[in-house]
Amino acid sequence: MAHAKKIALYLIVVFVLYTIITSPERAADLVQVGFEGISSAAQGVGDFMSELVR
Repeated sequence: MAHAKKIALYLIVVFVLYTIITSPERAADLVQVGFEGISSAAQGVGDFMSELVR
């Protein structure tokens, strides 16, 4: 099982590097979308907690 995890991690790293090398603009767009998603999720949690305190 540990070997399968190592192989999967290796494949993911290779895929990410391949994506960055072949299409850096697209990779930057994907990173931006990811950070926007994290930001909006954090904003939602903050709003929820603020409403709970009120």
